[in-house]
Amino acid sequence: MSLSVIIITLNEAANLADCLASLADIATEVVVVDSGSTDNTLDIAYTAGAKIIQNKTWPGFGPQKNIALDAATGDWILSLDADERLTEELRRQIRAATQSGQFDAFEMPRLSYFCGKPVRHCGWYPDYIVRLVKRGTARFSDKLVHESLVPSGPVGRLDTPLLHYSYRTREDVERKVRSYSDAGAKQLFARGKKTSQAQALIHGAWAFLRTYVFQAGFLDGMTGWHIAEMNMRSSYLKYAKLIELQKPA
Repeated sequence: MSLSVIIITLNEAANLADCLASLADIATEVVVVDSGSTDNTLDIAYTAGAKIIQNKTWPGFGPQKNIALDAATGDWILSLDADERLTEELRRQIRAATQSGQFDAFEMPRLSYFCGKPVRHCGWYPDYIVRLVKRGTARFSDKLVHESLVPSGPVGRLDTPLLHYSYRTREDVERKVRSYSDAGAKQLFARGKKTSQAQALIHGAWAFLRTYVFQAGFLDGMTGWHIAEMNMRSSYLKYAKLIELQKPA
């Protein structure tokens, strides 16, 4: 069985080489769809022998990943982000899954790291996500952010986690808070959602409480506190930005 790995990128030079190295001998094809990198992301992809597609007109995460999905030619497709890594055991499980014939799609747990610390609570783990599909059996949702791969049939499950180095530094945290709150506000606005300053504050407070208390973020110590604080700010900003979008031009 041939396996295509698809990755979308924008200035991922700090992450991409390690991501590609973690593929070892599992990938028969790597497809990189880039949205206008100005660092050496494309050089890294080219050196690794990836098929490179440039689409600088950013359509959102889901549509961009569908471009990569359509370009893949393998019997199976594995979708990765540049800040994710496969382990040797996960590669073994992927090989076995594609040869089993039991399912056309598989989900796997994802273990995320926050500023160097693994996070096992806060609603972050096990975080099962569909990432491995037989070609032609799934599409990405059209969401601008928090997109998902939607299969057409039953989904099998792997038990070895995909490693996710999503927030390496405080600068990463701030950048993603801005980016995700921008995209989230635009999604809500496109759906005709209305809000107010009071609702923005309530959403922010609930995000903190949900993460730190109900999703047991306190068990992750100060890391859990910082994630709860990040979720609070991101949620509040999403609705605060929606207020700005609601104002007459």
